[in-house]
Amino acid sequence: MTVEFPQFDKQGHRGSRGLMPENTIPAMHKAIDLGVTTLEMDVVISKDKKVVVSHDPYFNADITTTPEGKTLSKEDAPKLLLYSMNYDSIKKYDVGLKPHPAFTRQQKIAVNKPLLQDLIRSSEAYAKNKNALPLWYNIETKSKPSGDGIQHPAPEEFVDLLVTVIQKQGISDRTVIQSFDMRTLRVVNQKFPSIKTALLMESTDKRTLDQQLAELGFLPAVYSPHYSLITSQLVKACHEKGMKIIPWTINTKQEIEKIKTLGVDGVITDYPDLF
Repeated sequence: MTVEFPQFDKQGHRGSRGLMPENTIPAMHKAIDLGVTTLEMDVVISKDKKVVVSHDPYFNADITTTPEGKTLSKEDAPKLLLYSMNYDSIKKYDVGLKPHPAFTRQQKIAVNKPLLQDLIRSSEAYAKNKNALPLWYNIETKSKPSGDGIQHPAPEEFVDLLVTVIQKQGISDRTVIQSFDMRTLRVVNQKFPSIKTALLMESTDKRTLDQQLAELGFLPAVYSPHYSLITSQLVKACHEKGMKIIPWTINTKQEIEKIKTLGVDGVITDYPDLF
């Protein structure tokens, strides 16, 4: 059965980062409660080659409590690389109890960084129980050339590990793999062309759309720039090429409504209660 891409894609950034601890199973459940069409998340790889849901390749001092109940210093946090730790060690750290300085509405609960497979299973079961429409997944590979072999495996291995989980969970036809790292997107396009891709773009990138796509080397299903880059001309250019355009990360009702008038195909927000 082919699942249609949402007509207007309501994406919960890192689940529902503004309301629940980011990239955790409770954050995804909250997003489902609020009616998102897509769960957005980030993944890294552990030492024992598990796909772990996490934005940072290390334990972020803003959100982490150690197994001993201590808080991490900004100096020590980057040394705790997830790629140098087995998942059994990673799951002992809490990432939900420490108040986040930037998200004062975020509910505080004891929670760890989940395996992607566990997050998908839980989200699928939760959505089914809620009689929600089939969920889409927007999964970002957190990688960059300077991190190869240090913070993560090389692009092909990273993508192979990720796609294996996606395929085993039976969500290939409802998944978009996104990245700022064009290398991982090229691997997906070459090896798994049936899986959709999204090119993420920073607000600081001054190249034209055509220049960016020329470097990528193929046409992704979705172009996903920082919301400050959105113009009606950019939206038109993407649509003329057959691409969806879904900006990140918009956190006020006013901005969401304003950007919708420009014709975007969806919105990524930390606050899915704004939809």
